[in-house]
Amino acid sequence: MTSFALPRGLDRPRLADALQRYGVYAAVLALLVFNGIFTDHFLTADNLRTQLVQVSPVVIVALGMALVIGTEGVDLSVGSTMALSGALLPLYLGYGLLPSLLVALLAGVVVGLVNGSLVSLVGLQPIVATLALFVGGRGLALVIADGQLKQIENTDLLSLGTDSVLGIPVVVLIAGVLAAMVAGLVQRTTFGRQLVAVGGNRRAAALAGLPVRRVLIGVYVICGVLASLAGVLATARLTASDPSSLGNLMELSAITAVVVGGTPLTGGSVRVLGTVFGALLMQLLHATLVTHDLHDSTAQMVQAGIILVAVYVARERRAR
Repeated sequence: MTSFALPRGLDRPRLADALQRYGVYAAVLALLVFNGIFTDHFLTADNLRTQLVQVSPVVIVALGMALVIGTEGVDLSVGSTMALSGALLPLYLGYGLLPSLLVALLAGVVVGLVNGSLVSLVGLQPIVATLALFVGGRGLALVIADGQLKQIENTDLLSLGTDSVLGIPVVVLIAGVLAAMVAGLVQRTTFGRQLVAVGGNRRAAALAGLPVRRVLIGVYVICGVLASLAGVLATARLTASDPSSLGNLMELSAITAVVVGGTPLTGGSVRVLGTVFGALLMQLLHATLVTHDLHDSTAQMVQAGIILVAVYVARERRAR
């Protein structure tokens, strides 16, 4: 009985390494080529603009999630944080756009401080620590909003979801700038190097004198603030604050983007550009399947399959 062998130079670890590094870019390119051939009007400027606008909140949340996963953690509360910031906005818009934005972002800071403290000071597992606010955060948002959808009429806020600069939607520009800032944070700052070190080996980082607790709290605060900002932008785009649905399943979308983008769940590495392309891949895949009259449930099953492949590839690469 013969066994299958890869060609020389394409052993499993090397193949896994190549897939994790470049697979998401190849997949996005393949989807664009496929849709350019088989899907009418998919590569038009209007449709691509729509896809970028829809994926921008996911990108913003996924950037924060990538930092958390880089420390071998996870934040399940990002969707609830979006709902909480969206619920707070209408309460303070009467004082002006800036005060309402500050309050909404402050909610993200508080959520991040709670999550980070539970993980770094109390010693809870990240999935347990953030699960509390996954449930409680949305409940608080519903209480604040009296369980009702509230229309947004502030034109300054609505412009964040509708205006463009040089033909590029503001929400897309914000996501792009934040991606560049997070990439710079990871690659060019002491905090970024400490983050990667903590994710690679937390005990060794502590023995080396790195401020492990401060890094962990900082990472969760950044994640909370980015989730709050995504909630603000999503509220502006939808022209209404709806805490019952805003950010629903966002934590899963963000984790998917990060994992598919090549950041290992075991920490020690953060791939910012891969995360952006991971979110874009999931958006394009969903749009492709829906355009070809496949049900949402089919799209979800395909996405689940991609996640399994990404996790398997990451495991193979780690086992090298």
